[in-house]
Amino acid sequence: MATAFSSDGEAALRRELRAAVAAAPRSDLDGFYEMGRAAAFVRDGGFRKVALQFPDELLADAVEVAGRMEAATGAQMYVLGDTTYGSCCVDEVAAEHVGAEAVLHYGPACLSPCRKLPVLHIFGQQPLDVGRCTEAFRELYPEQQSRVVVLSDVVYAHAMGELEQQLCPEYPNVIFSRLVCGDPPGPAVPGEERKFGRRFLVEAAGGLQDYAMFYVGAEGLALTSFMLTWNCCPFSSFNPATGCGRRETLNVSRALMRRLYLVERARDASVVGILVGTLGVAGYLTVLQHLRELLCRAGKRSYTLAVGKPNPAKLANFPEVDIFVLVACAQNSLLDSSDFYRPVVTPYELELACNPAREWTGNYLTDFRDLLPAEAVPDVSLITGKMRATHLCGPLTSQLPPSTALACRDQTRALAEISPAASFLESRSWRGLEQQLGQTPISKAVQGRRGIAIAYEDEGCEQP
Repeated sequence: MATAFSSDGEAALRRELRAAVAAAPRSDLDGFYEMGRAAAFVRDGGFRKVALQFPDELLADAVEVAGRMEAATGAQMYVLGDTTYGSCCVDEVAAEHVGAEAVLHYGPACLSPCRKLPVLHIFGQQPLDVGRCTEAFRELYPEQQSRVVVLSDVVYAHAMGELEQQLCPEYPNVIFSRLVCGDPPGPAVPGEERKFGRRFLVEAAGGLQDYAMFYVGAEGLALTSFMLTWNCCPFSSFNPATGCGRRETLNVSRALMRRLYLVERARDASVVGILVGTLGVAGYLTVLQHLRELLCRAGKRSYTLAVGKPNPAKLANFPEVDIFVLVACAQNSLLDSSDFYRPVVTPYELELACNPAREWTGNYLTDFRDLLPAEAVPDVSLITGKMRATHLCGPLTSQLPPSTALACRDQTRALAEISPAASFLESRSWRGLEQQLGQTPISKAVQGRRGIAIAYEDEGCEQP
């Protein structure tokens, strides 16, 4: 962990950068990137400026894809550079910088609903050996009456129809999940699961716990999120890259115990840093306010921090923070913080720590939108016919911590609120650039040092 906080920068200066290898052959760009469907989306929407968002592994094709899209639609195409947060999320902030009216998101996606711009997801049709996948499924589930829910990485969604045709005649109790981009219309029906941009209907009387899960895709954050969320189901997977199927051996109970340990750390924390890990997922502003109020009622101080993609070096700049909570999409919320100076928890774990009404039921939530209260339903008395008050929460003023008390600011008896953040910053010896107008003497500009920070030209070279 020490190397994450101290480095002479030589490795970064000597690192050789290579262009990413295109994931699809040049002759197959139209099929891999579904040019026809993307062009129809732009033309039907009447969009004149469109942002194209690529992950790093597909950037080699960005220029050619943008050129073909401009020729097919007549609209201006802008390729987004480095994403602000995870590449699986739609970067609406970067798209708005160029005044884009819509976004074409390429590659793997978390399918979190966006707030403002229309989005079309082009996952990229990665090859899948359906025959080999079917054989692996038969080996893992020899009993044809097995109840199994089939999930897949989004890049293999195009082949799920063919796989369904192969398996369903033999396995009548197999259920295939469907991808849903954005919030599905209407309420969920009984037995329907809607999570991670997938939806499927469970028909067994015992519910989801009577089913096993079969995942088509490589090991990664998506699979980990699925296993923690549906922890009552045994998981198997098929990796298309290796052509091998296996029963997943992740010790879910041990992983959940690790997460519950972090809940205890959050209970002991006095100062909490709220990390903004997304600016595009719908509802992120609401959950930020919800966490602030939750921490306030729990008597904890909170700081809201926007640091982009979190890493140990960035978060080590805030030693006063006891624990961090990351507000991000469902796939990026489970951050392995073993190398971090302070633990990083999810909003659900912070809710368990600070909200006495929220108890651990065995169901783990990775989507922060599941924490937001549902719309209040009118409660009408059947005796008097009058509407009853819901009393969702008590008065906030009585639960404020003492650190937010009012104090006398000057002799005019004006009142000012004491801010914990301001009090801490006042105690720091260096607080950033200060103007100090009229206090700094004027001096002429002089020649500064030349070179880079680790080797200025006027510094002598060390002799071996």
